[in-house]
Amino acid sequence: MGNNKSTVTSRYLLLVGFGSFFLAIIFTLLSETFSSKLNNIFLSLFFLFFIITFNILADIVGTAVTAASHVPFNAKAAKRVEGASHGLQLVRNADKVANIANDVIGDITTTVSGALGISIVIQVLRAGLQFDQFWLNVLITALISVFIVTGKAAGKKIALSHPEEVIFMVGKLLAKLETYTGYSPFKKRRSKSKKGD
Repeated sequence: MGNNKSTVTSRYLLLVGFGSFFLAIIFTLLSETFSSKLNNIFLSLFFLFFIITFNILADIVGTAVTAASHVPFNAKAAKRVEGASHGLQLVRNADKVANIANDVIGDITTTVSGALGISIVIQVLRAGLQFDQFWLNVLITALISVFIVTGKAAGKKIALSHPEEVIFMVGKLLAKLETYTGYSPFKKRRSKSKKGD
């Protein structure tokens, strides 16, 4: 199983609080741009699909990281397999990763999905389509809930059945990100551990 020792600190709680606030603003601004400003139903539906998919993928990562074992990552990291050291850091910080993926990203994207749903209802009515606003709102909200809940349920099955594979895939993505941009969320932690060796 994953790491049972919490790595959450008061500083982290403060950072995640501010981070959640600014992420909520960014996602809301994006949703408003795609829905209200562009006033295009198809673009709004596309962005809604993107937000829901991002929500589900984040939930898969957050679930997998709490179920993954560090053992296979230690072996791969020793062989310098790309993404193994990043995956190992994800597992070592499982509580933080799960909090950001499941709670921060999950809650924000769910809220934005609901706001987008309301915006789509307004756009449909403005287009002159004959629908009762109340029942259309109920229908859109119900469909959003179905996609999110069903997607997360299917995602959790994948995450719990193949946690190491999921985290290794994320580790490889982080490794490629570091290769191309030089940025890694674990860079400081890893450099400190090297100094101590």
